Amino acid sequence: MANKFSFQVIESRQMDHLKVFHDVARALTSTLELETILLAIMDKMAGFFGPERWSLLMVDENTNELYYEIAVGEQAERLKGLRVKMGESVAGWVAETGNPLVVPDVMLDPHWSEFARKHPELRINSMACVPIRSNGKTLGVLQILNSKLDLMSEYSISFLRILCDYAAIAIQNANSMKLIHLLSITDDCTGLFNARHLYSLMEECVLRSKASGGEEFSLLFFDLDRFKSVNDKHGHLVGSRLLAEVGEMIRQRIGRGCSAFRYGGDEFVVLMPGTGKDEAVGLAKKLFTGLQETRFLESEALSLRLTGSFGLATFPEDGKSVHEMLQAADAMMYEVKKTTRNNLAVMGVGLMPGMSPPAGLVGGMHPPMDGARPS
Repeated sequence: MANKFSFQVIESRQMDHLKVFHDVARALTSTLELETILLAIMDKMAGFFGPERWSLLMVDENTNELYYEIAVGEQAERLKGLRVKMGESVAGWVAETGNPLVVPDVMLDPHWSEFARKHPELRINSMACVPIRSNGKTLGVLQILNSKLDLMSEYSISFLRILCDYAAIAIQNANSMKLIHLLSITDDCTGLFNARHLYSLMEECVLRSKASGGEEFSLLFFDLDRFKSVNDKHGHLVGSRLLAEVGEMIRQRIGRGCSAFRYGGDEFVVLMPGTGKDEAVGLAKKLFTGLQETRFLESEALSLRLTGSFGLATFPEDGKSVHEMLQAADAMMYEVKKTTRNNLAVMGVGLMPGMSPPAGLVGGMHPPMDGARPS
């Protein structure tokens, strides 16, 4: 009779856990929202282990640090602002080595008992820290403290690993979707955003302006003067590399919050949210000067100097919609092209004075100004 009861308890427990896996799998297939899926997985984990505190840390690949994506329990708010370096603390060690760490009783562990005594305010009785890995790479770390279950049981560890595997699938799916989205809005040649993304961000700027009662934003159009001569003289591959270097020059000079786009051919656009006309003129002059002063294609032994025709418009003064703003900035750019080239025209102002080129540098493509042989 006792054996039958024991079997029924085990069978009931296994059914509960199968339901957990079913619910998690359903969450994975019902949405691509990473936060929603991770919360579902972690909720099942918390229900199984009953920890006093738990957290999910994710790897920031840019800084090679861990940050708290989810934290539940005492001091959760404080943890969310912290960063953990790889190799440091329990989570950092687990992330770096890829090995789980399970301590069922910290006071009985010679390595952790001293730490627990030095930090009684943390009230750590037991801990489990398991890496979330995919294709040999650590994506994050799951950390639970003071679980109600026997953390050393093979069943408990297996259950925790399976949940971490589900989390890894969710993270990988989310990363793949981010990459696909990034590729869809990025220009292959320059690495800048493409025109499709420009329209999307401009729509957001227009909506934000209407909601805020008239927040300004500015749009800068420019193209390279006589760029066709580069392709004619050096070929399209060299021309493509030149466009890529121009894109990098733009990226290095635009301010925080601004976005740069390759609009098509040798035309570029800079979107400046929350930027009025005076400030936008300053950034336009910065790019104007940067284009003149940079020597392009030095790796090709050409060391070319370029000029461009720039046009600037500001919302809502110069246009009340995305289409009107694009038309206004484009019209100013063509005003420069049909007159002087190598200048900036601002809607409502006209051609900017005092922007004449250095001696010997007239709109177009030029060898080194010092007369030296191309290096």
